Amino acid sequence: MAVVKARPPQRGEVHLIALDPTRGSEIRKTRPCVVVSPDELNAHLRTVIIAPLTSAAHPYPFRVACRFENRAGYIVLDQIRTVDRERLLKHLGRLTSSTVERTLGVLREMFAP
Repeated sequence: MAVVKARPPQRGEVHLIALDPTRGSEIRKTRPCVVVSPDELNAHLRTVIIAPLTSAAHPYPFRVACRFENRAGYIVLDQIRTVDRERLLKHLGRLTSSTVERTLGVLREMFAP
């Protein structure tokens, strides 16, 4: 029997991700997160860089307003982290290309010299 290899996650996709165990002020629980790592990285590594989505947060400079599954919320870029693909439980969909571009713009601002 042939083994079917799962397609790697892609930038802009939203997955349900198990974030626990956490420490301190890290966002907890299993929650939707957006993949922000580049597809080239995702194709070759077992880890992906993600940013949690939340509907309960307040606007901050490093949080991008978005809509996903008809709910308003934020992409929490001040909580980005690298997780193993084993934490990705379910593919939920994809953010719009304009939301992904805004997200990448904020990340560039965050890490600019």
